[in-house]
Amino acid sequence: MSTETESIQPLPPTAASTARAPQLETQSLLLARVDQAYLRPAHRVAASASIVEVARVFKTQRTTSVLVEGMGAQDGVQGLGIFTATSLQNAVLDGRPLDTLPVGELATTPVVTIAASATIGDAMALLLRERVHRLVVVDEQGAILGLLRALDLFGFVANQSHLVGVQIEQAQDIAALAQAAQSITPLIAALHRGGMRIGLMAQLVQQLNTRLFERAWHMVAPQELLDNSCLFVMGSEGRGEQLLKTDQDNGLLLRDGYTPPDDLAQICQRFSDVLHDFGYPPCPGGVMLSNPAWRGSVAEFSQRARRWLLMPQDDSLMQLAIFIDAHAVAGDASLLAQVRTNLREVTIDSDVQLARFAAPVLAFESSPAWWQRLLGRAQEAPVHVKKAGLFPIVHGVRSLALAHGVHAASTTERLRALAQEQVLDADLAQALEESLHFFMELRLQAGLRELEQGQPVTGQVDMAGLSSLERQLLHDTLAVVQRFKAVLQQRLRLNAV
Repeated sequence: MSTETESIQPLPPTAASTARAPQLETQSLLLARVDQAYLRPAHRVAASASIVEVARVFKTQRTTSVLVEGMGAQDGVQGLGIFTATSLQNAVLDGRPLDTLPVGELATTPVVTIAASATIGDAMALLLRERVHRLVVVDEQGAILGLLRALDLFGFVANQSHLVGVQIEQAQDIAALAQAAQSITPLIAALHRGGMRIGLMAQLVQQLNTRLFERAWHMVAPQELLDNSCLFVMGSEGRGEQLLKTDQDNGLLLRDGYTPPDDLAQICQRFSDVLHDFGYPPCPGGVMLSNPAWRGSVAEFSQRARRWLLMPQDDSLMQLAIFIDAHAVAGDASLLAQVRTNLREVTIDSDVQLARFAAPVLAFESSPAWWQRLLGRAQEAPVHVKKAGLFPIVHGVRSLALAHGVHAASTTERLRALAQEQVLDADLAQALEESLHFFMELRLQAGLRELEQGQPVTGQVDMAGLSSLERQLLHDTLAVVQRFKAVLQQRLRLNAV
Protein backbone atom coordinates (compact mmCIF):
# COMPACT_ATOMS: atom_id res chain seq x y z
CA MET A 1 0.00 0.00 0.00
CA SER A 2 1.68 3.15 -1.17
CA THR A 3 1.29 6.45 0.64
CA GLU A 4 3.09 8.52 -2.02
CA THR A 5 0.51 8.83 -4.80
CA GLU A 6 -3.00 7.65 -5.42
CA SER A 7 -2.07 6.16 -8.79
CA ILE A 8 0.67 3.86 -7.51
CA GLN A 9 -0.77 0.87 -5.75
CA PRO A 10 0.86 -2.52 -5.19
CA LEU A 11 -0.72 -5.67 -6.47
CA PRO A 12 -2.88 -7.35 -3.85
CA PRO A 13 -1.10 -10.24 -2.12
CA THR A 14 -1.78 -13.64 -3.58
CA ALA A 15 -2.54 -16.64 -1.42
CA ALA A 16 0.92 -18.01 -2.20
CA SER A 17 2.72 -14.82 -1.21
CA THR A 18 0.66 -14.58 1.96
CA ALA A 19 1.56 -18.16 2.84
CA ARG A 20 5.26 -17.45 2.19
CA ALA A 21 5.32 -14.36 4.44
CA PRO A 22 5.94 -16.21 7.73
CA GLN A 23 8.59 -18.35 6.00
CA LEU A 24 10.42 -15.28 4.69
CA GLU A 25 10.19 -13.67 8.11
CA THR A 26 11.76 -16.75 9.70
CA GLN A 27 14.52 -16.83 7.08
CA SER A 28 15.39 -13.20 7.75
CA LEU A 29 15.57 -13.90 11.48
CA LEU A 30 17.93 -16.84 10.91
CA LEU A 31 20.31 -14.46 9.11
CA ALA A 32 20.28 -11.95 11.96
CA ARG A 33 23.39 -11.56 14.12
CA VAL A 34 23.61 -13.44 17.40
CA ASP A 35 23.92 -10.20 19.37
CA GLN A 36 20.51 -9.13 18.04
CA ALA A 37 18.94 -11.85 20.17
CA TYR A 38 18.47 -11.38 23.90
CA LEU A 39 21.68 -12.19 25.78
CA ARG A 40 21.35 -12.99 29.45
CA PRO A 41 23.93 -11.50 31.84
CA ALA A 42 26.97 -13.72 32.43
CA HIS A 43 27.16 -13.85 36.21
CA ARG A 44 30.45 -15.29 37.50
CA VAL A 45 31.46 -17.12 40.64
CA ALA A 46 34.76 -18.61 41.78
CA ALA A 47 35.23 -22.36 41.55
CA SER A 48 35.76 -22.40 45.31
CA ALA A 49 32.32 -20.86 46.01
CA SER A 50 29.90 -23.18 47.81
CA ILE A 51 26.67 -24.43 46.28
CA VAL A 52 24.72 -22.40 48.86
CA GLU A 53 26.51 -19.22 47.72
CA VAL A 54 25.66 -20.01 44.10
CA ALA A 55 22.00 -20.63 45.05
CA ARG A 56 21.94 -17.13 46.56
CA VAL A 57 23.23 -15.72 43.26
CA PHE A 58 20.46 -17.59 41.44
CA LYS A 59 17.86 -15.95 43.71
CA THR A 60 19.21 -12.39 43.88
CA GLN A 61 20.11 -12.16 40.18
CA ARG A 62 16.99 -13.97 38.96
CA THR A 63 19.08 -16.35 36.91
CA THR A 64 19.42 -20.10 36.41
CA SER A 65 23.09 -20.29 35.44
CA VAL A 66 26.50 -18.87 36.33
CA LEU A 67 29.94 -19.08 34.79
CA VAL A 68 32.50 -20.67 37.10
CA GLU A 69 36.00 -19.16 37.09
CA GLY A 70 39.22 -20.93 37.99
CA MET A 71 38.47 -24.28 36.37
CA GLY A 72 41.94 -24.49 34.79
CA ALA A 73 43.14 -23.26 31.41
CA GLN A 74 42.52 -26.64 29.83
CA ASP A 75 38.87 -26.59 30.86
CA GLY A 76 37.13 -24.25 28.47
CA VAL A 77 37.61 -20.64 27.47
CA GLN A 78 39.65 -18.70 30.03
CA GLY A 79 39.33 -21.60 32.42
CA LEU A 80 35.54 -21.26 32.63
CA GLY A 81 32.88 -23.79 33.43
CA ILE A 82 29.11 -23.40 33.72
CA PHE A 83 26.76 -24.32 36.56
CA THR A 84 22.98 -24.38 35.96
CA ALA A 85 19.74 -25.17 37.76
CA THR A 86 20.10 -28.75 36.53
CA SER A 87 23.56 -28.85 38.08
CA LEU A 88 22.00 -27.67 41.34
CA GLN A 89 19.72 -30.69 41.34
CA ASN A 90 22.78 -32.91 40.89
CA ALA A 91 24.47 -31.12 43.80
CA VAL A 92 21.51 -31.88 46.08
CA LEU A 93 21.58 -35.53 45.05
CA ASP A 94 25.36 -35.66 45.63
CA GLY A 95 24.71 -35.86 49.35
CA ARG A 96 27.60 -33.71 50.57
CA PRO A 97 26.82 -30.54 52.62
CA LEU A 98 25.89 -27.79 50.19
CA ASP A 99 27.47 -25.05 52.31
CA THR A 100 30.92 -26.63 51.89
CA LEU A 101 30.64 -28.33 48.49
CA PRO A 102 32.65 -26.24 45.93
CA VAL A 103 30.76 -25.40 42.78
CA GLY A 104 33.88 -26.13 40.72
CA GLU A 105 33.50 -29.84 41.42
CA LEU A 106 30.11 -30.00 39.67
CA ALA A 107 30.47 -27.31 36.99
CA THR A 108 30.37 -28.45 33.37
CA THR A 109 33.34 -27.86 31.10
CA PRO A 110 34.20 -26.77 28.54
CA VAL A 111 31.78 -23.96 27.79
CA VAL A 112 30.71 -23.60 24.17
CA THR A 113 31.28 -20.15 22.65
CA ILE A 114 30.02 -18.35 19.59
CA ALA A 115 30.99 -15.02 18.05
CA ALA A 116 28.54 -12.14 18.39
CA SER A 117 28.81 -11.62 14.63
CA ALA A 118 27.67 -15.17 13.82
CA THR A 119 24.13 -15.69 12.56
CA ILE A 120 21.15 -16.99 14.49
CA GLY A 121 21.14 -19.97 12.13
CA ASP A 122 24.75 -20.73 13.06
CA ALA A 123 23.86 -20.58 16.74
CA MET A 124 20.95 -22.99 16.31
CA ALA A 125 23.18 -25.44 14.45
CA LEU A 126 25.87 -25.19 17.14
CA LEU A 127 23.39 -25.82 19.95
CA LEU A 128 22.15 -28.96 18.21
CA ARG A 129 25.62 -30.17 17.29
CA GLU A 130 27.11 -29.71 20.76
CA ARG A 131 23.93 -30.82 22.54
CA VAL A 132 24.01 -27.92 24.99
CA HIS A 133 21.36 -25.46 26.12
CA ARG A 134 23.51 -22.33 26.44
CA LEU A 135 26.17 -20.60 24.37
CA VAL A 136 28.70 -18.08 25.67
CA VAL A 137 28.69 -15.12 23.27
CA VAL A 138 32.05 -13.38 22.77
CA ASP A 139 33.14 -10.31 20.81
CA GLU A 140 36.06 -10.08 18.37
CA GLN A 141 38.55 -9.73 21.24
CA GLY A 142 37.16 -12.75 23.05
CA ALA A 143 35.43 -10.75 25.78
CA ILE A 144 32.23 -12.37 27.04
CA LEU A 145 29.09 -10.41 26.17
CA GLY A 146 26.51 -12.72 27.72
CA LEU A 147 24.77 -16.08 27.55
CA LEU A 148 22.42 -17.18 24.79
CA ARG A 149 19.91 -19.77 25.98
CA ALA A 150 18.32 -22.21 23.57
CA LEU A 151 14.80 -21.25 24.70
CA ASP A 152 15.54 -17.58 24.10
CA LEU A 153 17.03 -18.35 20.70
CA PHE A 154 14.08 -20.41 19.55
CA GLY A 155 11.77 -17.78 21.01
CA PHE A 156 13.55 -15.12 18.93
CA VAL A 157 12.74 -17.05 15.78
CA ALA A 158 9.28 -18.32 16.72
CA ASN A 159 7.90 -15.53 18.88
CA GLN A 160 9.85 -12.39 19.62
CA SER A 161 7.38 -11.44 22.34
CA HIS A 162 8.94 -14.15 24.47
CA LEU A 163 12.22 -12.25 24.40
CA VAL A 164 10.65 -8.96 25.45
CA GLY A 165 8.98 -10.78 28.34
CA VAL A 166 12.31 -12.29 29.35
CA GLN A 167 13.97 -8.86 29.21
CA ILE A 168 11.31 -7.46 31.51
CA GLU A 169 11.58 -10.31 33.99
CA GLN A 170 15.38 -10.25 34.04
CA ALA A 171 15.74 -6.46 34.33
CA GLN A 172 17.56 -5.43 37.49
CA ASP A 173 17.04 -1.67 37.23
CA ILE A 174 14.98 1.03 35.53
CA ALA A 175 17.53 1.42 32.71
CA ALA A 176 17.20 -2.26 31.78
CA LEU A 177 13.41 -2.00 31.91
CA ALA A 178 13.58 1.02 29.60
CA GLN A 179 15.46 -1.09 27.04
CA ALA A 180 12.71 -3.71 27.21
CA ALA A 181 10.05 -1.01 26.81
CA GLN A 182 11.78 0.22 23.67
CA SER A 183 11.43 -3.27 22.18
CA ILE A 184 7.64 -3.38 22.39
CA THR A 185 6.81 -1.15 19.42
CA PRO A 186 9.27 -2.91 17.03
CA LEU A 187 7.76 -6.20 18.24
CA ILE A 188 4.25 -4.99 17.37
CA ALA A 189 5.44 -3.94 13.91
CA ALA A 190 7.01 -7.36 13.35
CA LEU A 191 3.91 -9.21 14.53
CA HIS A 192 1.73 -7.04 12.31
CA ARG A 193 3.92 -7.81 9.29
CA GLY A 194 3.64 -11.48 10.17
CA GLY A 195 -0.15 -11.31 10.04
CA MET A 196 -1.02 -11.79 13.73
CA ARG A 197 -4.69 -11.13 14.48
CA ILE A 198 -5.30 -7.72 16.05
CA GLY A 199 -7.27 -9.10 18.99
CA LEU A 200 -4.51 -11.53 19.90
CA MET A 201 -1.86 -8.83 19.44
CA ALA A 202 -3.72 -6.50 21.80
CA GLN A 203 -3.89 -9.23 24.45
CA LEU A 204 -0.16 -9.80 24.06
CA VAL A 205 0.59 -6.09 24.43
CA GLN A 206 -1.57 -5.93 27.56
CA GLN A 207 0.38 -8.83 29.09
CA LEU A 208 3.74 -7.23 28.29
CA ASN A 209 2.66 -3.83 29.59
CA THR A 210 1.28 -5.41 32.76
CA ARG A 211 4.61 -7.09 33.42
CA LEU A 212 6.51 -3.91 32.54
CA PHE A 213 4.43 -1.69 34.84
CA GLU A 214 4.53 -4.25 37.64
CA ARG A 215 8.33 -4.51 37.53
CA ALA A 216 8.68 -0.71 37.39
CA TRP A 217 6.34 -0.26 40.36
CA HIS A 218 8.32 -2.85 42.36
CA MET A 219 11.50 -0.89 41.65
CA VAL A 220 9.98 2.44 42.68
CA ALA A 221 7.71 1.59 45.64
CA PRO A 222 8.81 0.24 49.06
CA GLN A 223 7.70 -3.26 50.00
CA GLU A 224 5.16 -2.15 52.62
CA LEU A 225 3.40 0.03 50.05
CA LEU A 226 3.45 -2.84 47.54
CA ASP A 227 1.78 -5.13 50.08
CA ASN A 228 -0.97 -2.62 50.91
CA SER A 229 -1.89 -1.16 47.54
CA CYS A 230 -3.15 -1.98 44.08
CA LEU A 231 -1.77 -0.28 40.99
CA PHE A 232 -4.31 -0.29 38.16
CA VAL A 233 -4.50 0.92 34.58
CA MET A 234 -7.53 2.17 32.67
CA GLY A 235 -8.59 3.17 29.19
CA SER A 236 -7.54 1.06 26.22
CA GLU A 237 -4.78 -0.47 28.33
CA GLY A 238 -7.28 -1.56 30.96
CA ARG A 239 -9.57 -3.07 28.32
CA GLY A 240 -6.67 -4.87 26.63
CA GLU A 241 -7.15 -2.90 23.40
CA GLN A 242 -3.97 -0.86 23.29
CA LEU A 243 -1.41 -1.46 20.54
CA LEU A 244 0.94 1.51 20.20
CA LYS A 245 1.88 3.42 23.34
CA THR A 246 -0.72 5.93 24.46
CA ASP A 247 -1.13 8.41 27.31
CA GLN A 248 -0.85 7.11 30.84
CA ASP A 249 -4.15 6.19 32.49
CA ASN A 250 -3.52 4.71 35.92
CA GLY A 251 -4.36 4.99 39.60
CA LEU A 252 -3.49 3.62 43.03
CA LEU A 253 -5.75 2.03 45.63
CA LEU A 254 -4.64 1.82 49.27
CA ARG A 255 -5.86 -0.69 51.82
CA ASP A 256 -8.35 0.76 54.32
CA GLY A 257 -6.58 1.58 57.58
CA TYR A 258 -3.11 1.59 56.01
CA THR A 259 -1.00 4.69 56.57
CA PRO A 260 1.06 5.31 53.42
CA PRO A 261 4.63 6.63 53.59
CA ASP A 262 5.10 10.39 53.95
CA ASP A 263 6.73 10.53 50.52
CA LEU A 264 3.84 8.80 48.71
CA ALA A 265 3.41 11.77 46.38
CA GLN A 266 7.09 11.64 45.39
CA ILE A 267 6.91 7.86 44.84
CA CYS A 268 3.88 8.22 42.57
CA GLN A 269 5.49 11.09 40.65
CA ARG A 270 8.62 9.00 40.21
CA PHE A 271 6.54 6.18 38.73
CA SER A 272 4.82 8.56 36.28
CA ASP A 273 8.23 9.93 35.28
CA VAL A 274 9.53 6.39 34.70
CA LEU A 275 6.61 5.56 32.42
CA HIS A 276 7.23 8.80 30.55
CA ASP A 277 10.84 7.70 30.02
CA PHE A 278 9.49 4.36 28.75
CA GLY A 279 7.55 6.21 26.05
CA TYR A 280 4.13 6.54 27.71
CA PRO A 281 3.39 10.30 27.80
CA PRO A 282 1.54 11.90 30.73
CA CYS A 283 -2.23 12.05 30.47
CA PRO A 284 -3.33 15.60 29.50
CA GLY A 285 -6.33 15.19 31.82
CA GLY A 286 -4.17 14.12 34.74
CA VAL A 287 -5.60 10.60 35.00
CA MET A 288 -2.48 9.26 36.72
CA LEU A 289 -1.57 8.13 40.21
CA SER A 290 0.73 11.16 40.46
CA ASN A 291 -2.55 13.13 40.66
CA PRO A 292 -4.02 12.85 44.21
CA ALA A 293 -7.49 12.54 42.67
CA TRP A 294 -6.49 9.13 41.30
CA ARG A 295 -5.14 7.58 44.46
CA GLY A 296 -6.85 6.82 47.75
CA SER A 297 -8.17 4.11 50.03
CA VAL A 298 -10.77 1.55 49.03
CA ALA A 299 -13.40 3.45 51.04
CA GLU A 300 -12.44 6.77 49.47
CA PHE A 301 -12.50 5.41 45.93
CA SER A 302 -15.80 3.62 46.53
CA GLN A 303 -17.32 6.91 47.66
CA ARG A 304 -15.91 8.72 44.62
CA ALA A 305 -17.27 6.09 42.26
CA ARG A 306 -20.73 6.30 43.85
CA ARG A 307 -20.65 10.08 43.51
CA TRP A 308 -19.68 9.79 39.86
CA LEU A 309 -22.61 7.45 39.34
CA LEU A 310 -25.33 9.14 41.38
CA MET A 311 -24.46 12.80 40.81
CA PRO A 312 -23.56 12.77 37.13
CA GLN A 313 -21.85 15.83 35.73
CA ASP A 314 -19.88 15.96 32.49
CA ASP A 315 -16.53 15.44 34.27
CA SER A 316 -17.80 12.82 36.68
CA LEU A 317 -19.41 10.78 33.90
CA MET A 318 -16.11 10.69 32.02
CA GLN A 319 -14.25 9.70 35.20
CA LEU A 320 -16.75 6.90 35.76
CA ALA A 321 -16.32 5.71 32.18
CA ILE A 322 -12.54 5.68 32.61
CA PHE A 323 -12.68 3.83 35.94
CA ILE A 324 -15.08 1.15 34.71
CA ASP A 325 -12.26 -0.16 32.49
CA ALA A 326 -9.76 -0.47 35.38
CA HIS A 327 -7.41 -3.47 35.34
CA ALA A 328 -5.09 -4.41 38.23
CA VAL A 329 -1.41 -4.74 37.27
CA ALA A 330 0.49 -4.85 40.60
CA GLY A 331 -0.13 -5.31 44.31
CA ASP A 332 -3.29 -6.68 45.87
CA ALA A 333 -5.90 -7.02 43.11
CA SER A 334 -8.60 -7.73 45.70
CA LEU A 335 -8.61 -4.02 46.59
CA LEU A 336 -9.85 -3.15 43.10
CA ALA A 337 -12.37 -5.98 43.31
CA GLN A 338 -13.74 -4.46 46.55
CA VAL A 339 -14.33 -1.10 44.88
CA ARG A 340 -16.05 -2.82 41.96
CA THR A 341 -18.30 -4.72 44.37
CA ASN A 342 -19.17 -1.55 46.24
CA LEU A 343 -19.99 0.18 42.95
CA ARG A 344 -22.23 -2.66 41.79
CA GLU A 345 -24.35 -2.25 44.90
CA VAL A 346 -25.41 1.13 43.53
CA THR A 347 -27.54 0.56 40.47
CA ILE A 348 -28.68 3.13 37.94
CA ASP A 349 -32.45 3.13 37.78
CA SER A 350 -32.75 6.43 35.98
CA ASP A 351 -33.09 6.48 32.21
CA VAL A 352 -31.85 10.06 32.23
CA GLN A 353 -28.63 9.06 34.02
CA LEU A 354 -27.97 6.24 31.56
CA ALA A 355 -28.72 8.47 28.60
CA ARG A 356 -26.35 11.17 29.87
CA PHE A 357 -23.64 8.56 30.39
CA ALA A 358 -24.04 7.16 26.86
CA ALA A 359 -24.66 10.50 25.07
CA PRO A 360 -20.99 11.10 24.08
CA VAL A 361 -21.28 8.37 21.42
CA LEU A 362 -23.20 10.93 19.36
CA ALA A 363 -20.60 13.66 19.84
CA PHE A 364 -18.73 12.82 16.63
CA GLU A 365 -21.46 12.45 14.06
CA SER A 366 -20.26 11.89 10.51
CA SER A 367 -20.99 14.82 8.21
CA PRO A 368 -21.91 14.46 4.50
CA ALA A 369 -18.53 15.96 3.60
CA TRP A 370 -16.81 13.19 5.52
CA TRP A 371 -18.72 10.49 3.64
CA GLN A 372 -17.78 12.13 0.35
CA ARG A 373 -14.15 12.02 1.39
CA LEU A 374 -14.51 8.35 2.26
CA LEU A 375 -15.98 7.53 -1.14
CA GLY A 376 -13.14 9.30 -2.91
CA ARG A 377 -14.89 12.51 -3.94
CA ALA A 378 -12.73 14.60 -1.60
CA GLN A 379 -9.27 13.87 -0.21
CA GLU A 380 -8.35 17.01 1.66
CA ALA A 381 -8.38 15.79 5.29
CA PRO A 382 -7.52 12.62 7.22
CA VAL A 383 -10.01 10.60 9.25
CA HIS A 384 -9.68 10.37 13.03
CA VAL A 385 -10.34 6.66 13.54
CA LYS A 386 -10.97 6.91 17.28
CA LYS A 387 -13.64 9.59 16.96
CA ALA A 388 -15.28 8.14 13.87
CA GLY A 389 -15.35 4.48 14.83
CA LEU A 390 -13.54 3.29 17.94
CA PHE A 391 -15.09 5.57 20.55
CA PRO A 392 -18.74 5.03 19.51
CA ILE A 393 -18.26 1.26 19.69
CA VAL A 394 -16.23 1.22 22.91
CA HIS A 395 -18.37 3.69 24.85
CA GLY A 396 -21.64 2.45 23.43
CA VAL A 397 -20.86 -1.11 24.49
CA ARG A 398 -19.60 0.17 27.85
CA SER A 399 -22.91 1.99 28.36
CA LEU A 400 -25.00 -1.07 27.58
CA ALA A 401 -22.81 -3.15 29.89
CA LEU A 402 -23.36 -0.67 32.72
CA ALA A 403 -27.10 -0.58 32.10
CA HIS A 404 -27.43 -4.38 32.16
CA GLY A 405 -24.95 -5.25 34.91
CA VAL A 406 -22.36 -6.81 32.60
CA HIS A 407 -19.03 -6.77 34.45
CA ALA A 408 -16.69 -7.94 31.68
CA ALA A 409 -13.53 -5.88 31.18
CA SER A 410 -12.86 -5.71 27.43
CA THR A 411 -15.16 -4.52 24.67
CA THR A 412 -15.08 -7.95 23.05
CA GLU A 413 -16.04 -9.70 26.30
CA ARG A 414 -18.81 -7.18 26.87
CA LEU A 415 -20.16 -7.69 23.37
CA ARG A 416 -20.26 -11.46 23.78
CA ALA A 417 -21.93 -11.18 27.19
CA LEU A 418 -24.53 -8.74 25.83
CA ALA A 419 -25.24 -11.07 22.94
CA GLN A 420 -25.53 -14.07 25.25
CA GLU A 421 -28.04 -12.19 27.41
CA GLN A 422 -29.88 -11.15 24.21
CA VAL A 423 -29.37 -7.47 24.92
CA LEU A 424 -27.75 -7.20 21.50
CA ASP A 425 -28.56 -9.13 18.36
CA ALA A 426 -25.82 -11.76 17.88
CA ASP A 427 -25.14 -10.67 14.30
CA LEU A 428 -24.77 -7.03 15.34
CA ALA A 429 -22.48 -7.99 18.21
CA GLN A 430 -20.28 -9.99 15.83
CA ALA A 431 -20.23 -7.13 13.32
CA LEU A 432 -19.24 -4.69 16.06
CA GLU A 433 -16.40 -6.93 17.21
CA GLU A 434 -15.09 -7.22 13.65
CA SER A 435 -15.46 -3.46 13.15
CA LEU A 436 -13.59 -2.77 16.39
CA HIS A 437 -10.65 -4.86 15.23
CA PHE A 438 -10.71 -3.30 11.77
CA PHE A 439 -10.53 0.20 13.25
CA MET A 440 -7.71 -0.91 15.57
CA GLU A 441 -5.78 -2.28 12.61
CA LEU A 442 -6.27 0.88 10.55
CA ARG A 443 -5.08 2.96 13.46
CA LEU A 444 -2.07 0.69 13.99
CA GLN A 445 -1.06 0.85 10.32
CA ALA A 446 -1.30 4.63 10.30
CA GLY A 447 0.62 4.93 13.56
CA LEU A 448 3.44 2.65 12.41
CA ARG A 449 3.70 4.64 9.18
CA GLU A 450 3.96 7.89 11.17
CA LEU A 451 6.66 6.41 13.40
CA GLU A 452 8.64 5.23 10.37
CA GLN A 453 8.51 8.79 9.03
CA GLY A 454 9.69 10.20 12.35
CA GLN A 455 6.33 11.82 13.07
CA PRO A 456 4.22 11.68 16.24
CA VAL A 457 1.32 9.23 16.28
CA THR A 458 -1.89 11.18 15.64
CA GLY A 459 -4.52 8.45 15.43
CA GLN A 460 -5.54 9.75 12.01
CA VAL A 461 -5.74 7.79 8.77
CA ASP A 462 -4.79 9.38 5.45
CA MET A 463 -7.57 8.48 3.04
CA ALA A 464 -5.20 8.78 0.07
CA GLY A 465 -3.19 5.90 1.45
CA LEU A 466 -6.09 3.45 1.53
CA SER A 467 -6.72 0.93 -1.19
CA SER A 468 -10.14 0.59 -2.80
CA LEU A 469 -10.79 -2.54 -0.75
CA GLU A 470 -9.85 -0.79 2.50
CA ARG A 471 -12.14 2.11 1.63
CA GLN A 472 -15.01 -0.26 1.04
CA LEU A 473 -14.32 -2.04 4.32
CA LEU A 474 -14.17 1.29 6.11
CA HIS A 475 -17.47 2.27 4.54
CA ASP A 476 -19.03 -1.00 5.71
CA THR A 477 -17.69 -0.75 9.26
CA LEU A 478 -18.87 2.84 9.62
CA ALA A 479 -22.29 1.69 8.46
CA VAL A 480 -22.19 -0.82 11.35
CA VAL A 481 -21.35 2.04 13.71
CA GLN A 482 -24.30 4.08 12.44
CA ARG A 483 -26.59 1.09 12.91
CA PHE A 484 -25.28 0.66 16.48
CA LYS A 485 -25.87 4.33 17.25
CA ALA A 486 -29.46 3.93 16.15
CA VAL A 487 -29.85 0.97 18.52
CA LEU A 488 -28.36 3.01 21.37
CA GLN A 489 -30.68 5.92 20.66
CA GLN A 490 -33.66 3.62 20.90
CA ARG A 491 -32.53 1.52 23.89
CA LEU A 492 -31.07 4.34 26.01
CA ARG A 493 -33.30 7.17 24.73
CA LEU A 494 -30.37 9.35 23.76
CA ASN A 495 -32.57 11.79 21.85
CA ALA A 496 -34.14 12.86 25.13
CA VAL A 497 -30.83 14.13 26.58
